[in-house]
Amino acid sequence: MNTADPQRVITIARSWLGTPYHDQASLRGVGCDCLGLGRGVWREAVGPEPFPIPSYSRDWGETGPREVLAEGARRMMIEVLPAEIGPGALLLFRMKPRAIAKHVGILTGPGTFLHAYERLGVVEEPLTPSWRRRIAFAFLFPQH
Repeated sequence: MNTADPQRVITIARSWLGTPYHDQASLRGVGCDCLGLGRGVWREAVGPEPFPIPSYSRDWGETGPREVLAEGARRMMIEVLPAEIGPGALLLFRMKPRAIAKHVGILTGPGTFLHAYERLGVVEEPLTPSWRRRIAFAFLFPQH
């Protein structure tokens, strides 16, 4: 499976900057959550979403052993080791130690990433050591 052009993925992701935060939404300029951002970038970079996303609560994944986001991403994306990430990669973060990965971002440069964050909406910010150590999984978008 060939990968999508990372620069194109970043350009698409940046077109979502300023989109307000809204749970379970995925509409550029209108509202999205972190997963909705990843889904929106997928639709433009790759094509139609390959399967529907079931509705989820704000506290989904607080308990339980399954890495739901990683399992879904593995079905349609190219997994890479977090140590080998480059710009354009989709990142899955653990928000608490030993919790499942449930936050999504897109690496935009060696030290920056873009994500949808509650109260802030879609923002691009530094991939600080605190964020970097939370990366649990990384994936590349496949070619269209």
